[in-house]
Amino acid sequence: MSYQLKVINPVEDLTLTDRQNYRMRAINAGLQRAVDKKIAPSQDELIVRHAQCNADFGTTAILDFWATPVMAAPLGTLVTVFQAVAAPVLAATKVAVFYKVTIPTAPIPVSLISFREGAAAGTTKAVYDLEQLDGYLVPSGYFSEPVVYDPQQVLNVVVATRIVTGLLCRCILGCYIIEPKGAIVS
Repeated sequence: MSYQLKVINPVEDLTLTDRQNYRMRAINAGLQRAVDKKIAPSQDELIVRHAQCNADFGTTAILDFWATPVMAAPLGTLVTVFQAVAAPVLAATKVAVFYKVTIPTAPIPVSLISFREGAAAGTTKAVYDLEQLDGYLVPSGYFSEPVVYDPQQVLNVVVATRIVTGLLCRCILGCYIIEPKGAIVS
């Protein structure tokens, strides 16, 4: 039997080695994709860094941190994780790899996260049930498979509201940016 497992694994259920392995799988997937997309001729010419909300996804400079817009929409409404930017376009020289999510807003006001591509969400890459993090002291989990976005793809990453708070929801995504050396870091 062959299948692809797409689940969220709560941090508290993982060992330090498990977490390191999830991060390395994400990095390796991103490096390979960057070479395949001809961003650089080899992995030696690439750099891996954590994503910056404003520099990489065009969120507002005032709020250069991971958060949704104010959660005032009805229950079940999908809202972007990029604040005021509904669907940013990834630069032509970058690959983005998402591997983890942390929701420090208590109680967790969202029920799922969906990684989609395209302004109209034409392709769904992955959907993770965030309610699996309820009941844990650390509301954080690693994705069983990293979610990779290619250069110039439209990132349409949304969460579904489950509690209307009238506040921002901190939705911190573990995301690596793979790009040629010198673009941001030498």
